[in-house]
Amino acid sequence: MEYRHLGSSGLLISEIAYGNWLTHGSQVEEEAATACVRAALDAGITTFDTADVYAETRAEAVLGRALKGERRAGLEIFTKVYWPTGPGRNDRGLSRKHIMESIDGSLRRLQTDYVDLYQAHRYDRFTPLEETMEAFADVVHSGKAHYIGVSEWTADQIRRAHALARELRIPLVSSQPQYSMLWRVIEAEVVPACEELGIGQIVWSPIAQGVLTGKYLPGAQPPAGSRATDDKGGANFIRRFLRDEVLERVQLLHPLAAEAGLTLAQLAVAWTLQNPNVSAAIVGASRPEQVGENAKASGVRLDPGLMARIEEILAPVAVTDPLQTHAQTPAQRP
Repeated sequence: MEYRHLGSSGLLISEIAYGNWLTHGSQVEEEAATACVRAALDAGITTFDTADVYAETRAEAVLGRALKGERRAGLEIFTKVYWPTGPGRNDRGLSRKHIMESIDGSLRRLQTDYVDLYQAHRYDRFTPLEETMEAFADVVHSGKAHYIGVSEWTADQIRRAHALARELRIPLVSSQPQYSMLWRVIEAEVVPACEELGIGQIVWSPIAQGVLTGKYLPGAQPPAGSRATDDKGGANFIRRFLRDEVLERVQLLHPLAAEAGLTLAQLAVAWTLQNPNVSAAIVGASRPEQVGENAKASGVRLDPGLMARIEEILAPVAVTDPLQTHAQTPAQRP
């Protein structure tokens, strides 16, 4: 495993991070989830990403139990706040009330005194940004989080938050967007802004919810038990990639992966890590062996010629429109 600085901060994180969205507390039983966490640790992964909303807070609790007994200073634990975690009007968003209550709930479930990174899971257009950043400043200054990050924010939103963070003397160091060979919407605006500000990307879904494993075949039904058949949320996210024109082009990547001595999934993860603004790629798993296999993408350097051939194959179907990032800001309070 290789390690990278998170943006321009001094924090080193494993360039493959383990995430438990759609798995812990939901798709995967706790024994299997714990086995996946153990496999991540065995592979040298020290960075673990979760969120209070995952599996209605259960994912944080499962991760906390799985990491219990590990040396805390040797781990980087990330979580997020924004989406509803209860029925009340204030159990959501980025108000001061919700942030201050949510950090305490997350720490309790994770069984830790602090998180290394506390992230705004979406931008809240219904709360003044000043209120949000001042609440984050209090979280940092109280020692409950070391760094602050955002997820799926636009370049303009990130710039305004970064300016306030500097005034408040807190480290805004990360952005967590979706990014893969097939979903490249951050490249035009978000990445240049973050490079300028010293903010690193922690990318989620580098395998495009499993499409870039090559297991989904054009004209065929999705494999039983796959993400595309998951009725707990996974199927909704993967649907956009299950068009035959996309699946046909993904199949063309198999020879390129073999040429590089990689599986198709490893090639997909390694591809995201070729972007110098990417600090880590988040991988999830339902089986321990998946973690070890994906972790082998760490340290891979892809030949420029191979990168060009990937571009030629996928350019007609890759999503690059930066307005897709703008669309991630909820139009109504969740």
